[in-house]
Parts: sequence; structure tokens; C-alpha cells
Amino acid sequence: MRAVYMAQQQGGTMGIRPAMVEKLDEIAAAQRSTDTKLATFTSSRAFAASENQNRAAVAPDISKFDEEPQPTLALGTPAEDLKEPISVADFISALNFPENEHDREGFRTLRRALEDRATERLIRASQDVLTLLSQDGIYMDDLRPDRAKPEIWRKFAAGDRGRAVAGLGGIRDRSSLALSSGRMKQDPVFRDATHHFLRQFDKTFVEFEKNATDAEIILMSETRTARAFMLMGRVTGTFD
Repeated sequence: MRAVYMAQQQGGTMGIRPAMVEKLDEIAAAQRSTDTKLATFTSSRAFAASENQNRAAVAPDISKFDEEPQPTLALGTPAEDLKEPISVADFISALNFPENEHDREGFRTLRRALEDRATERLIRASQDVLTLLSQDGIYMDDLRPDRAKPEIWRKFAAGDRGRAVAGLGGIRDRSSLALSSGRMKQDPVFRDATHHFLRQFDKTFVEFEKNATDAEIILMSETRTARAFMLMGRVTGTFD
């Protein structure tokens, strides 16, 4: 329409921009904007559908159930066994703990994690170690570990130790390493809490890794719980 109109105006007064031309430009611009939004919306929906963060973070143990379409639970089955397993998104959020006393969503996911038998032990073990570390002024938010590639985390889940997973020991803060190492030698309570935490992290991460994408492993590695694992794993020689 605009091209036809402009052709008809050839030879006319060129110093004046007709209102019709401006209107056609507005329509064309609006159409381009609409096309862009539709393309973005379509791409976003496809990405969200493929990610599906509501899937379980840790696969439930179904070995105790019959393989019938409608298995019958034995009397006395704990109520927590009937709950849906915690999602990947909630699992990662819970490992980071609430940001502050006003973080309502953080406390929601933390409560959800404490209700999940597969993650409750790790959350409590992590909380104990984080509390003990804070007594020496060591806070995970102050640490800036080198980011390890997802494949290194997957090697750890597969059972590799030592140099094969050395990239997980990316904590470089000398003060935190020295204080933690000294307390490991002198404080049996701290030492027991640390070893219990490392065992729980190992056990839980093995299950999480099976369901997690590379992007989700990276997000998990940036939580306060993962940073505590990298710190204490290096202190105990897990990555040597």
C-alpha cells in the first residue's frame, strides 16, 4: 500500500510528508513489533516446556512398591512416602538457604526440603557445618570459587576422586582454608559434622546428577551448600 501510494505521489510536493505515509509507517512498525513478540513468545514456551523444572530432583525409590498399575501400600507406611518428591528448582533453592528473615519464598522451599526424606539429611548436615564455620567468621557469600565444568561434577557422581575431580576444589581463600584446616585437627565436633556433611552431599548428589541438566548442576554449584562442600572437600583432601 505504501509503495503504491508513494508511486502516485511522484512529481508532487516532496517537501511535505503526507499524513497517509506516516500512518502506513506506524502500521508497518506495529506489525514488525508483533512479529518479534510472537517469535519470542514461541521460543520462550518451547524452552520452558523442555526444561520442566517441576520434575523430581532426586528420583524416588519405587523398588518397595509392586509394579501393578495401582499398588497397595502396606499399613504403617510413613506419610512422607506418599508425598511428591521435591522438584529440581526447589532442591537447588533449598541448598542455598533463605537470603534473610524476609525471604518468604526461601523459607517455603526450605520447609519443603525438610519434608523430603531424600534431602532432609543433607539440609540439616549443611546447616550444622555452615553454623560452625560462621563461628570462625567464614561465610559462603564471601567465597568466590572457580567454577567447575558440569562434566567434572558428573565424574564425581560416578565415583571419581583425586586429580580427576580436582576442579571441584576451586576455593582459593587462604584464610578460610587455614581456619577450617586448623579446626578439623583440633575440634572433634567440627570434624564429625564435616565428615557427616560430606557423606550426605556425596550420597544426595549422586541421585541429583541423574536427573539434572548441565545448567542445573551449575546453579547447584553456586549454592551455599555446594560452596561448603568445595571448601571442606579441599580441606579433607577429597580433590587431591
